[in-house]
Amino acid sequence: MNELQPVALEREGATADLVVAGGRVYCSNRREFLERDVAVVGDRIAALLEDADSVTGPETTVVDATERIVLPGLIDAHTHTDLQAVPERTVSGALASGTTSIVTETSGIGLLFGSRGAETVLERTEGFPVTTYLSLPPQRLLVTFEPARGGDAEVDALADLLGHERVVGVGEIDWIHVVGRESPVERLYERARGTDATIVGHGAGCRGESLRAFATVVDNDHEAIAADGVRERAANGIHVVGRCGSNRDDLGALAEAFPDIDRASVSLSTDGVWPDDLLEGFGMADVVRRAIDVGIPEKAAIDAATRNPAEQFGLDGRGVVAPGAFADLLVVDGLESLTVETVVADGDVVVTDGTPDVAVRDDPYPDYLYDTISVDLAESRFTAPLEAAPDGTVRAMEVGRGLVTTETTAEPAVLDNAADADGESDPDRLGPDPAADVLTATLFDRDPATEDRAFTGFLTGFGLERGAVATSVTWETPGLAVVAADTADAVVAAERVAETGGGFAVARDGAVVADLAMPVAGTASEAPLEDAVAEFDAVEDTLRESGVDIERPLLTLQTLTFPGVPALKLTHSGYADVLGQSLVGLEPAVERES
Repeated sequence: MNELQPVALEREGATADLVVAGGRVYCSNRREFLERDVAVVGDRIAALLEDADSVTGPETTVVDATERIVLPGLIDAHTHTDLQAVPERTVSGALASGTTSIVTETSGIGLLFGSRGAETVLERTEGFPVTTYLSLPPQRLLVTFEPARGGDAEVDALADLLGHERVVGVGEIDWIHVVGRESPVERLYERARGTDATIVGHGAGCRGESLRAFATVVDNDHEAIAADGVRERAANGIHVVGRCGSNRDDLGALAEAFPDIDRASVSLSTDGVWPDDLLEGFGMADVVRRAIDVGIPEKAAIDAATRNPAEQFGLDGRGVVAPGAFADLLVVDGLESLTVETVVADGDVVVTDGTPDVAVRDDPYPDYLYDTISVDLAESRFTAPLEAAPDGTVRAMEVGRGLVTTETTAEPAVLDNAADADGESDPDRLGPDPAADVLTATLFDRDPATEDRAFTGFLTGFGLERGAVATSVTWETPGLAVVAADTADAVVAAERVAETGGGFAVARDGAVVADLAMPVAGTASEAPLEDAVAEFDAVEDTLRESGVDIERPLLTLQTLTFPGVPALKLTHSGYADVLGQSLVGLEPAVERES
């Protein structure tokens, strides 16, 4: 007889450690709300009883859920826990929003350090009140635009991690890397399929025959931004992950398509919550409420944030209120507001009256994750050679809507006094002309395992009128990106980011005017959330003062490198023509005759 049975049998003297009493409990196995008391022993649900008085003793913690609704703890099916802020700084906010489990990419630490970084994330999140499941970073195995950073040894190391109880599969892969081409990442996928691990897709812009091919590789995808995209993914057997978070809200499209798809084939996610939104209380409870508001049936919305992701990612014992399941429970005032009052995680009350009460470690990360930026920052590296534009025109990126940077042309300035690596004058360089809305966009490779290399392209539509901004938070490639209206300020901003070990910096007139340190792998702040938000705001406000008027300038900077959006992007060796799956240079494309 296991330790749960005495309470389930209501044996004399048997007492629960915790009872959630008097609530209407959502039992997803029946898709019904039942008047039940939830009796918990240790970290597991022992029984759902009509009256738990018989197993309530003097040492039993009792949560009064009278006239309240009891739900399974919410699961974020796709997020990025090691970007912007370290997980230790975000756990309280996640719990306050009802999130008790997450499935996360390792997009910062894992991007730069691969399997070693993933191991560190697993170690740092061990015993977290938010149970943290990882999808492993495949980016070091990709060869579409740059040589692979990892070989067979990295495949083996990642494959070994697939056996970890909190590793659920391989992380998001952009479709352009695997559709219609051979890729070294397939070696990892073969190993993953042998363990029934999931493969996460990133199918922005993927449709038709390409989506059919992509469906032979991936199991789920969170990039459907229109109803037809949702339907097409579902028709091809891809589990649809709807998202509503700091970067996008696609729930309207999901709701429109919902009557046409299997309700069990849908999960909900944030796809990442930035510190400011987390500080304001945004999280999975808001995602579920938003899903209901746009027309997804209440029980289906709850399932999509609990039972469905648990089944999709193999999170045994999560996502349901049932005997034997983990005691992850959420008490809310009702489904209209979904205001979180109490949260139980693995049998412990971690949120009371809406206020989290958890202790997490705050010791430093391993030394190898700090001081990850060491590149040559000579001013000439923020310019381009004059011969790249024999007729004065270069290929450039234009800031578009959201994360899109489309291809355009620009006429940069010819600089008379650009200093080369030896400090000597070199007039034959191309640089920014902010009066004409032409900025330089430089990307350095800061991977400590690779050679120091960089590419300077050009950017329009960003609006920077003076100074420069630098960041080490670059998506899908480890880099230091600098956008400049002035090359001398580019050096100042980049040097500050290097000095702080990563983050953001804005320079004007030879001085740093705003910065944000993100020293863990150059992608995450260790500061208290309130401090990090204030510094984020200061950096953005300073950019606004410098002429930037686009909606999300810090997001735009981070995604200049992001091939997950099929447009023109930066690499360390040139522009990535994403749809063309090729590197291109500064020379403008030759127009084809009609």
